[in-house]
Amino acid sequence: MKEKETFNFKFKFMKNYHFKRSSKKTLLSVMMVSALYAGYPQDAFATVNEVQAVMQSNPVKGQVVDENGDPVIGATVMMKGTSKGAITDLNGNFTLENAAKGTLVISYIGYITEEVQTNGQASVKVVLKEDAKRLDEVVVIGYGTQRKEELTSSVMSVKASEFVQATKPDVAGLIRGKVAGLAVVSPDANPLSTSQVSLRGVATLNSGTFPLVIIDGVQGDLNSVSPNDIAQIDVLKDGSAAAIYGTRGTNGVILITTKSGKTEMKPSIEVNSYISFQKINKKLPMMNANQYLEKVQQGIPGAMDGGAKVDWMDEILQTPFNQTYSINLRGGSANTSYIASFDYTSNEGIVKRSKVDMIYPRINIVHRMFDNKLKVEANLNGYQRKYDIGYSNDVYQSALIFNPTSPIKDENGNWTEIARDMIFNPVALLNETKGENKTTNLRAYSSITFIPIEGLDIKYLISNETNNNFSGYYETKKHKSTTISKKNGYASRSTARSENTMMELTAQYNKLFSNSHNLNALVGYSWNKWNYQSASMDNYNFPSDDYSYNNMGLGNALKEGKANQASYQNENKLIGFFARVNYNYKGRYFVSASIRHEGSSQFGEDHKWGNFPAISLAWNIKGEQFLHNIQAISTLKLRAGFGITGTEPGTPYLSLNKLNMGGYGYYNGKWTNLLRPDGNPNPDLRWEKKEELNIGLDFGFLSDRISGSIDFYNRETKDLIGDYQVPVPPYFSPWIKANAGSIRNTGLEVSLNIVPVQNKNFTWDSGINFSTNKNKLLSLSSDKYFSDSHQNKGNTLAPIQQPTHRIQEGEPVGNFYGYKTIDIDENGHWIIEGADGKPKPISEQQESDKKVLGNGLPKFYLNWNNTIRYKQVDFSVTMRGAFGFQILNMAEMHYAAPISLLGGDNVMEKAFDNVYGKRPLAYDQSLQYVSYFVQDGDYWKIDNITIGYTPKIGKNKWVKSFRIYGSISNLATITGYSGIDPEVGVTGLTPGIDDRYRYPSARTFSLGINLNF
Repeated sequence: MKEKETFNFKFKFMKNYHFKRSSKKTLLSVMMVSALYAGYPQDAFATVNEVQAVMQSNPVKGQVVDENGDPVIGATVMMKGTSKGAITDLNGNFTLENAAKGTLVISYIGYITEEVQTNGQASVKVVLKEDAKRLDEVVVIGYGTQRKEELTSSVMSVKASEFVQATKPDVAGLIRGKVAGLAVVSPDANPLSTSQVSLRGVATLNSGTFPLVIIDGVQGDLNSVSPNDIAQIDVLKDGSAAAIYGTRGTNGVILITTKSGKTEMKPSIEVNSYISFQKINKKLPMMNANQYLEKVQQGIPGAMDGGAKVDWMDEILQTPFNQTYSINLRGGSANTSYIASFDYTSNEGIVKRSKVDMIYPRINIVHRMFDNKLKVEANLNGYQRKYDIGYSNDVYQSALIFNPTSPIKDENGNWTEIARDMIFNPVALLNETKGENKTTNLRAYSSITFIPIEGLDIKYLISNETNNNFSGYYETKKHKSTTISKKNGYASRSTARSENTMMELTAQYNKLFSNSHNLNALVGYSWNKWNYQSASMDNYNFPSDDYSYNNMGLGNALKEGKANQASYQNENKLIGFFARVNYNYKGRYFVSASIRHEGSSQFGEDHKWGNFPAISLAWNIKGEQFLHNIQAISTLKLRAGFGITGTEPGTPYLSLNKLNMGGYGYYNGKWTNLLRPDGNPNPDLRWEKKEELNIGLDFGFLSDRISGSIDFYNRETKDLIGDYQVPVPPYFSPWIKANAGSIRNTGLEVSLNIVPVQNKNFTWDSGINFSTNKNKLLSLSSDKYFSDSHQNKGNTLAPIQQPTHRIQEGEPVGNFYGYKTIDIDENGHWIIEGADGKPKPISEQQESDKKVLGNGLPKFYLNWNNTIRYKQVDFSVTMRGAFGFQILNMAEMHYAAPISLLGGDNVMEKAFDNVYGKRPLAYDQSLQYVSYFVQDGDYWKIDNITIGYTPKIGKNKWVKSFRIYGSISNLATITGYSGIDPEVGVTGLTPGIDDRYRYPSARTFSLGINLNF
């Protein structure tokens, strides 16, 4: 009895001091207890062990919640220094055996890891706080999320705080220059334009190069959501990451996550607004009226004095005032969260009557019930875009070349016009056309997620997107179409409707085994249907302008059978079954494998289904024991992945027999409209398949003050879909869409992030990324379908009418192909290099003399982003450049030659400058597509500068925070290119064209405010 009583005293002594912080007193107490233990007989130890076993068998129960009181599901709870652990359930609860004494380590993605001492307590409650740095590591992947450290593929994530702070035409502008390998180009300032996006080169010859865009799990495009409503953008760059999307993932995947509400969140209002104005960057140096009159006085052929002085460009340009207003309301109760937002943008454009108005409404509600076992989400959003006639190529081209001495109106008050096609009085065009264009987009989706057991999520998602377009257009009786072409009022009207319906069912299971093996498994089914229909008509010879396009039947051309009417509809379906397994062992070894079995209605009977597998591996080298003590290295991970994706043709029904009405035949004494085959069916039409290997390295030093990644990729597309010539007969027509050929892209991508300075008041973040791409067309033919070793693409348009590019086996896509000029003769005519390498006059040109003149695809891109914060002031600058490519200056090719003056048109100032430093071109030297107009396009842009101020609010009942800022976009361009802007289109098979009709580029000045209530 004494022994037991003595033991109880000693046990209480241990209990009182075991968990106190180290001190001399604590150390002395432990030493005393140890001595007492040493003096006891063996049977006393047996009693101690029994009591310890009784105490340690008591489990510790607890709950893990976030700062809003919401349960944190799936948090990891570990006993420090042991392998004991548990995962929180749907209510954030956990039970951990044998943990009466010790320290609990609780961790979860996006939250600061907490350590809690149990002190013998039977239950604990842990509140996890959000960790901004850790949140940045959460990456969205196909049908789920992962921590950055768990990624095995090439994925780049950009958070809202890292977006480019500037006015942007669409979502892609937010991440321009932020993602290595992703080229985002804005060739002009047209309010109707969207960014051109290309990822890792040209992977197909017949289909588009635009990446798949997924918004909150539903397919969309860059206009589907307001840029102000986005929280995060993730880019799946390689095949192993994109293969889960099968045929839609060939060009990469852009995953957009929108802002959302939270449970137990007090209602908050966020207001973002900015105003801006634009200034044209650079005008083409056309001759002004005085310079033109000098040519008239010199007797230059074609120069004619119209008796006035007009700057036509000034007549069509304006200084636009643009404005954006965005407001959202967020909040939530214990089981429900919501967000409602509205966005209005008005962009007037620098060309008159190119104004575009857009609105973006959105509402999203999430409700949880049955102890979080069931989650229901409903979303409704869309946009409406309105403009009248929009930008017309004819307006800008005519302003460039219309005679600067011609009056706007003659003495009778009529518009001055020229009796030539494609040349209009630009002011008359703006004033004598009426129009209305409206696009209404509605996106609705709903999902139900059921969690029957811990770790298993079953989700059903259904969505529908409908796009309705209306266009009405009218040319008055004072328009050139009447005054010159005698149409007496011309009207057209069209409608189009597209609908995308999707249904997906997925089941996802997540489990941690033995505290070492982490498994995530996904299976799913996807069903998509697209429908498109359109109708259009035109008419002319109206009794009055008052009807415009609103009473199409009144035009006499319809009654005379001269008007046009058309309608069209198509539909196709895509069905997929998919599965994926992600596994990691102790956070050191990772593997991910997926497959998608997909069927498309666009292919032949025996080729409708395709398989798209992927596998990727990663080794967290930093997690190994031999690097534990090397503090300078904070991250070191090696990745490798391989994946196959596919591509559909852009047109349905190519595998089927089609009939159409065409031509007439004499039957039974009268002429009858004939029914005839429409094109050649190809029942063997099948998927393009792109195979991609990616090897990457993620690194970080000095607690990730220096971090980044390096990726090398090799992607090869086989069974390219293209147009091939076939004999007639046995075929009905001379061309067929078929599979043949292959193309390869290889490249290197490097991202580097540095924090040179970081302290309480001052932080400097700097990010650099670099990418290269090299492509090669391996073949254009197959065993069944043959093609010449080359195909000509593009067109210089009238009056030259020559192809601009050639794709050729063994060569890269994007090659300019034409005549190489080497000199000019004494009469002012071009001298070209012949096929034999010897000089010859341009008048003796042969097709065989044509050569590769350059390439329109940049060989590499470089981007440099910097953000500096000093107390309440922030400053950011974004710079980017493209190098190693050429541009075909179409404006100079058409307007920088004296012969262009012959029709009375205006020309560029340099039209009469010396060529090759010798003499001007001859007046009879016809316009030619020659290498003289193919120029180096290298450029470096100061793309955006933003400065902001966020004052301290203190205790304010209404305003939580606000920030004011100013920015300048497209500030400066360093280049040797002579055109208006070297940032030209780089997509498709004809990159590097500086279109002569191009809407001008602009510099934008903005002032904005962000308010939170």
